[in-house]
Amino acid sequence: MTVDEPGMPERDAASSPSLRQGEAPGSSATPGASETAEGDDRGAPGSAGSAAQEPPGPGPAGSDTGSGPGGVTPSEAVAQGDGSGTTGPADSALRGPFAVGDDEAGEDPEDEPDPSALRIEELILGSERQYTPFQAARAAGVSMELASRFWRAMGFADVGQARALTEADVLALRRLSGLVEAGLLSETMAVQVARSTGQTTARLADWQIDSFLMGLTEPPEPGMTRNEVTFPLVQLLLPELEEFLVYVWRRQLAAATGRVVQAQDDEEMVNRRQAIGFADLVGFTRLTRRLEDEELGELVEAFETTSADLVAAHGGRLIKALGDEILYVAEDASTAAEIGLRLIETMANDETMPELRVGIAFGTMTTRMGDVFGNTVNLASRLTSIAPKDTVLVDGAFRAELTASGTAPESEKESEDLSGYRFALQPLYQRPVRGLGVVEPWLLRRRTQQS
Repeated sequence: MTVDEPGMPERDAASSPSLRQGEAPGSSATPGASETAEGDDRGAPGSAGSAAQEPPGPGPAGSDTGSGPGGVTPSEAVAQGDGSGTTGPADSALRGPFAVGDDEAGEDPEDEPDPSALRIEELILGSERQYTPFQAARAAGVSMELASRFWRAMGFADVGQARALTEADVLALRRLSGLVEAGLLSETMAVQVARSTGQTTARLADWQIDSFLMGLTEPPEPGMTRNEVTFPLVQLLLPELEEFLVYVWRRQLAAATGRVVQAQDDEEMVNRRQAIGFADLVGFTRLTRRLEDEELGELVEAFETTSADLVAAHGGRLIKALGDEILYVAEDASTAAEIGLRLIETMANDETMPELRVGIAFGTMTTRMGDVFGNTVNLASRLTSIAPKDTVLVDGAFRAELTASGTAPESEKESEDLSGYRFALQPLYQRPVRGLGVVEPWLLRRRTQQS
């Protein structure tokens, strides 16, 4: 694992109020025909003659409910464009990263999706494919360049000028660009929103298909195809899963907002001092050579599930799980120490699990897109790599936090009564750590068994 690098659906698009009174998101940024004649940031030709070949920009207020260029619906905007999916003379001036050469723009019948797969896609997306990327960008009133940035940030491959986008894609482009136009988000931040949302939901979708939907769509009777079972199942599950996703997202958003609001000042919000812990399965590489793929998958899933439950139950936050390793944070040292020891104790009682080692450090770290990085994160990772099996190693800053909180003694030898302390700390030899100089690790143990 490399620690130096980081790692809502709308119920009804038409029901969302415009960000400006009487004006749909993104509409103010879309020039009319006269502005297009003078040239604009959408890459339109800079001449009146060229502008005459283009339909007028998105219409007046209310376009958030589905109106596209010239006050027509996005569906009608397709009819105004080149229906073949190729680009004409005016189109070619607006082509961005999605675009392909004219000789490639036509659709190959052999590459057309399976009709049953399209039927399921339409069920999930709520509308059928009808736009090329250029047509979708034009209907949304955004430049091809910005549309491409949003699309790629969400994690989707370029589709050339195939007719692959839907009404929902147009509305999403319009909504995100509208946040930029209203001044609520910068363009850079809007792209980050698209990227973080895409990365998070991509993993969720993959898990739901691999571990959930695949198991439920086994044909119950001979002769039935998986597609025949999948469609009605998705039809039943989709609204329920969507509601649950929105609920969990709101809960997580409330929790994250609470943590920010409770910060003492702006500096603490940006550079927060927290405990960061790594937990790593010992000998995992050897296991990958010995176990079958299915067995290895079950072991990883059991490790991630058990770890995630323990971290959450004791007040920490799981940042990420990468097969044989998890990364978690906690607001205070005693919480992080309890989680680290609980992980060791729980895995030791499971005969199917390899030994575990944990490293914890305390200090400032930078957060970005749900991940954390910085020297404190690197130090925790290095402590994990040098920890003996079934032990927890911590750094000096973490030890100071524990003693300051009264959960560990300043000195084992000088303290007469140790019964009131939860944790014991034993200093180990100083040693050089790659990239971080010489550190003094401390061995963390539980002094009394906690219920």
